[in-house]
Amino acid sequence: MSWLRIAFGTLLLTTNTLLHVPPLLLVALVKAIAPLRPIAPLRAIRRGCDSLLMGIAANWIGINTTLIRWFTRTRFTVDIDARLRPDGHYLVLANHQTWVDIPVLQAALNRRVPLLRFFLKSQLFWVPLLGLAWWALDFPFMKRYSRQQLEQRPELAGRDIAATRRACAKFMHIPVAVMNFVEGTRFTAAKHAHQASPFAHLLKPKAGGVAFVLDAMGGALHSILDVTIVYPDGRPSMLDLFANRVREVRVNIRERPIPAELLGGNYQNDPAFRERMQAWLNELWGEKDRLIAELRAA
Repeated sequence: MSWLRIAFGTLLLTTNTLLHVPPLLLVALVKAIAPLRPIAPLRAIRRGCDSLLMGIAANWIGINTTLIRWFTRTRFTVDIDARLRPDGHYLVLANHQTWVDIPVLQAALNRRVPLLRFFLKSQLFWVPLLGLAWWALDFPFMKRYSRQQLEQRPELAGRDIAATRRACAKFMHIPVAVMNFVEGTRFTAAKHAHQASPFAHLLKPKAGGVAFVLDAMGGALHSILDVTIVYPDGRPSMLDLFANRVREVRVNIRERPIPAELLGGNYQNDPAFRERMQAWLNELWGEKDRLIAELRAA
């Protein structure tokens, strides 16, 4: 019966996407046509388009979450130690284990905070329907370069930074929750061993992305949402979720102030600031590692 459950659930999620993406693209087109000029009627049109886009996206995510709850017996245990605002400006930091993390984050935070915006690989723009939807919702698309490419052409390193700044400039004047999977990749035992990670349940955190967002948006951000996701029965796949093989998901959300000493620094060119940023993130990751152990043992 699991294959039937998977097929039917996938059909419903696909149908939900097909119903929401066309109006999303239509509103995005109207927003793109309206010139970005300091004229009150044009500003009102763009603000109205932003509100419509967020409403369509929130409804799309809400129906997806409802379908998951209807077609699975997965228990979502969410512990929130934060004052969440749907009109806030947040930097959201989370551990990353599986693609299931994304619907879990959406289920925990949809309509409680602004729409989560992920930094996406540029290749994902070409995903049918979803790529255009992410573009319409101002998800930043980043082009990743290998170490060899950067060694041959060092100027490429600045392009990601410039893209981050452009994305954050869009977010300065609208409610936003900028999402960052700080480990940079999904956790596996092989990656953990290869890194010789000092954390029992996490990969090493990467400070660069956090530093660039704080530099570009620090004054506009209200706080940091520190999200910890635990699957007591092990890391599931999306097929496991649809096949009703995920018994429980535990999510802990803590609001943290943004340390003043991490604002206004130059991560690229200031080694002392870079060390300070990495030390703060390592300390945060140490707390998260201990929390994961507690949530697994609970």
